Amino acid sequence: MDELIAIAEQIAQRLVARKQTIAVAESSAGGLIAAALLAVPGASAYVLGGAVVYTRDARRVLMDIPDEAMKGIRSASEPYAELLARQIRTRFATDWGLSETGAAGPTGNRYGDAAGHACCAVAGPATAVVTLESGRSDRFANMQLFARSALELLLTKLDQ
Repeated sequence: MDELIAIAEQIAQRLVARKQTIAVAESSAGGLIAAALLAVPGASAYVLGGAVVYTRDARRVLMDIPDEAMKGIRSASEPYAELLARQIRTRFATDWGLSETGAAGPTGNRYGDAAGHACCAVAGPATAVVTLESGRSDRFANMQLFARSALELLLTKLDQ
C-alpha cells in the first residue's frame, strides 16, 4: 500500500496546485484506488467521491448506467473503462474521472478474460485508456497492480 500512497501523494500535489478534483469508479481493485488517494492528508480538497462498481446492479444504481447504454460494450473492456471514467466525472462534476475494471483472480471472469486482466481509464482535460495483462492468478497482487496502474495513468495525464 505504501507504493500506492506514494503515487497518490504526487497526484495530490498536482490536483491541489491546480485546484482540481477527482472521483473514482473501480471494480476489481476493490477500493484500493480510492483508499490510496484518501490516505493522503488533505484529500478532501480534491477527492469528491467514488464507487466500487463490482456488479451489474452496482453499475445501474451507483453509476446510473442502464443496460441499454451497455449495448455493444462488455465489462472489463476499454470502452467500459472509458464509460465509467466519463460517468463518474459527470456524476460528481469533477475535473477528472478515474476508472478500473477487470478480473483480479484467481480465475478469469465470465467474459473470457483471464485473471490479471484489467482496463483503466482517465477522463478529464486529458483522456487515456490502458489494458493490463499480468498473467498472474494472485488476487491481491492483481488488485494492487490494477490500482497502481490506474494511479500511474492519472499521474501521466496530470504531467502532460
